[in-house]
Amino acid sequence: MTDPNKPRAAFAPWDRRELPGLFDVEETARRVGNYKWIEMRLFEALGGWVATVPELDVKMRLGTHCYHHAWHAELWNKRLPELREMNPERLTQPANDDVVAFMDAVTEPEAPEQTLEKLVGVYRVLIPHKIAAYTYHLNGTSRITDAPTIRSLKFILQDELDDWRDGEMIVQSLIETSDDVERAAAHQARLETLIVRAGGIAGPGSIGTEAPVAAPAPAAGA
Repeated sequence: MTDPNKPRAAFAPWDRRELPGLFDVEETARRVGNYKWIEMRLFEALGGWVATVPELDVKMRLGTHCYHHAWHAELWNKRLPELREMNPERLTQPANDDVVAFMDAVTEPEAPEQTLEKLVGVYRVLIPHKIAAYTYHLNGTSRITDAPTIRSLKFILQDELDDWRDGEMIVQSLIETSDDVERAAAHQARLETLIVRAGGIAGPGSIGTEAPVAAPAPAAGA
């Protein structure tokens, strides 16, 4: 018979929760605000492209995907702390100016003949970086103290992986010539350079590695 006075462990033997996670409340709020900003920008971009891309199959997929990102932004908004000093609107911002430059470059292609550039930017650069940052956050979050964030991350990551697969298949279908290969590669390289400079979608440390520190300039006369 079980002794009711015998102390029991906080968790079952098969449940080994981590406490704390990698992020305190302030860092979690900062990252979530960065994520929400990115999702909002992507929703706006895809929604705008729906009206301008000439390819019907691309238009249909973008229409579906843009609402995924609107929902992701809503999920992140709900996760932002409701404390007065952590106002959701104040926290909804890019990680740094380089992230702004990156997103401006992703959303820059506007001409009808630039469908390939549009999709390469989103599905070969932005979404893979989002998946990496979200996966790092998921793996570093305490299962006991931040279960709602984990739940949001799992929902969002499933969408991101599904959307990435759709987008990559469309990109491959659009690349038909060696010129297309060069266009896609050149645009991807340009955007990768910008996001590396930013340190990822949440700035340096987006996936747990800090940006390299520049060597100090040599002293005059050295």
